[in-house]
Amino acid sequence: MKISVIIPSYNRAHTLPRALDSVLGQTRPADQIIVVDDASSDGTKALLLRYPMVETQFLAHNQGVSAARNAGLRQARHEWIALLDSDDEWLPEKLQLQVDAIAHNPEINIFHTNEIWIRNGIRVNAMNKHAKPDGQVYQASLALCCVSPSSILMHRRVLKQCGVFDESLPACEDYDLWLRLFHRYPVRLIDQALLIKYGGHVDQLSQQYWGMDRFRVKALTKMLDAQLLNAEDDRLSRAMLLKKCQVLIEGARKRENTQRELKYIAIIEQYCHA
Repeated sequence: MKISVIIPSYNRAHTLPRALDSVLGQTRPADQIIVVDDASSDGTKALLLRYPMVETQFLAHNQGVSAARNAGLRQARHEWIALLDSDDEWLPEKLQLQVDAIAHNPEINIFHTNEIWIRNGIRVNAMNKHAKPDGQVYQASLALCCVSPSSILMHRRVLKQCGVFDESLPACEDYDLWLRLFHRYPVRLIDQALLIKYGGHVDQLSQQYWGMDRFRVKALTKMLDAQLLNAEDDRLSRAMLLKKCQVLIEGARKRENTQRELKYIAIIEQYCHA
């Protein structure tokens, strides 16, 4: 088996070397490493000259992380796809342990790992709601994104069947894709911390957008419109959609934003009161 690694990056010259070095330091080397630079203006292009073994793609204008990942997917040559965000870091045995897991679970197409969180330079413990799931994980994925893109290794067949990242979503694009994948495919967790996630910096997507649940609402309505869910998954998806819309309605009322309030009331009436 062969693995293509895709690293999207936008103005991350200060963290990209750490991410790249963690891939190059794997005990089981990647077979292809792709960095997609999303029109950075911070010297990333010059930085990448230090990594001649890395394939690079430079987007003409900034299009967002989904477009950058999708560009990398089009360039990827191999059947197994690993993702790594440019501000994260793999531990040295990440790929080897996932390859070992594939050998023992040939029927599984998606693997992920546990992780270490560093926020503002300090290690923090994940809350229970962030516990990593295993097996049939669609229902566990409804509340929030419970699988880190940087931990995942997946066979490209799942993307051929379920589609790639939604480029219309500026955030929660991973939540959206995981819903589409996880309602069809089981997931195997390697319950070891093989990824370090760094948080607290201002260029995190979660720091740039208000009301992240509005993007999750869009993902949930897409799933319901597709009419692919079994009865229980459909019921729980509508219940989660109702919960997230109620949060957004409450926020709109506090801000006296009637137009936004009416938008989410209409979504509830369409999807949750059938």
